[in-house]
Amino acid sequence: MVRTSRRLADGREILYFAAGTQAPQRTAVDPRELPAVSTRSQLRWDPLLGEWVALASHRQSRTFLPPADRCPLCPTRPDGPPTEIPEAGFEVAVFENRFPALATAVEFDVPPSAPGAPLTQLRPGFGRCEVVVFTSEHDRSFATLGPERARLVVDVWADRTAELSAVEGVEQVHVFENSGEEIGVTLSHPHGQIYAYPFVTPRVEKVLASVERHRRATGGDLFADVVAAERSGPRVVAANEHWTAFVPAAARWPYELQLFPHRRVPDLPALTGEERDALAGISLDVLGRFARRFDTPMPYISSWNQAPVGRGREDWWLHLQLFSLRRAPGKLKYLAGSESGMGAFISDTTPEDVAEQLRSVR
Repeated sequence: MVRTSRRLADGREILYFAAGTQAPQRTAVDPRELPAVSTRSQLRWDPLLGEWVALASHRQSRTFLPPADRCPLCPTRPDGPPTEIPEAGFEVAVFENRFPALATAVEFDVPPSAPGAPLTQLRPGFGRCEVVVFTSEHDRSFATLGPERARLVVDVWADRTAELSAVEGVEQVHVFENSGEEIGVTLSHPHGQIYAYPFVTPRVEKVLASVERHRRATGGDLFADVVAAERSGPRVVAANEHWTAFVPAAARWPYELQLFPHRRVPDLPALTGEERDALAGISLDVLGRFARRFDTPMPYISSWNQAPVGRGREDWWLHLQLFSLRRAPGKLKYLAGSESGMGAFISDTTPEDVAEQLRSVR
């Protein structure tokens, strides 16, 4: 894989990635007159939940469901408007988000606490948010990328995780994809995102606490015990030499898979070449099953759970969460009172039934 770095009109970095060892020439210049990116991001500590909340009011003006001929993630064409990607063609492109929730260029001089709330600590909204565009073709999806392009995307994820993890102040790197308007996607071009957080996210904190609690109670390894049980259980949907995808026994979403490598690794950069090849293949498999389960592709979130940068790495086991809020044709699972109000999930499906349905998809 080769990487070429360029700059957009407002100074944001854009990276072009290509398979192989020969870098295509990248000379296109962004002709737009763009103001400098202005971020007012701020982190506030919720003292009751013990979690950081990011406030990013400037994101209210971000692009919302443009028509296909005005898509900012398509390559710039001679007969079309300039886009976020100046080149007329590319394999995979990554650029700094124009409307980031977190950014490196933020105001660092913030008050110690929120007005009138001394227990609500304030911090700058430091971090980095990137957009990963999987293909120049607007009407594709990850499930239809093919093995070579999917493998390139895996390498890009690993490259960005390694580089962002090395940024001083970054505590966790989250690679994810939102797919489908029902999920809240505002740009339909196939793409994902990467967030570099200045804190360890609530989910990872909770899992690490569970790992430690399990070790104290049983002397065992929680991740290893879960993976061993699920690999031999009734909820496996797909597997190859290096990976197993299964519906978790306590799935909270109507359709949910977890994808684990057979070897413990903390993050995507730690995967071998063979493991990355196998990951590309099984990703296309399970996403294809999600696409074909109903008469239209399921909206989904694909979320990589990677180890924090500075702690818990020896305990962590890299894994993917893939889930959809569609529970039946034309019906969505809404996060209503119990889920949104109390964080207590009630599922409309049974994990064993869902696993059988997904295994049957051809």
